[in-house]
Amino acid sequence: MSQATSMRKRHRFNNRMTRIILLISFLFLFGRFVYSAIGAWYHHQDKIESQQISLSIDTPQQR
Repeated sequence: MSQATSMRKRHRFNNRMTRIILLISFLFLFGRFVYSAIGAWYHHQDKIESQQISLSIDTPQQR
């Protein structure tokens, strides 16, 4: 009888640990996604800015 009770406790512990590990993994994944999205946005803004600067330099100015 006591062996069945310890098996239930062990199963509950394993289930809880699995959920904790999955939660931590999801938080890492979400954090990496946010970090890469912010980096991509800054890269996109820099690219647009450099294109506007090169366009303003390349176009002849009329007087």
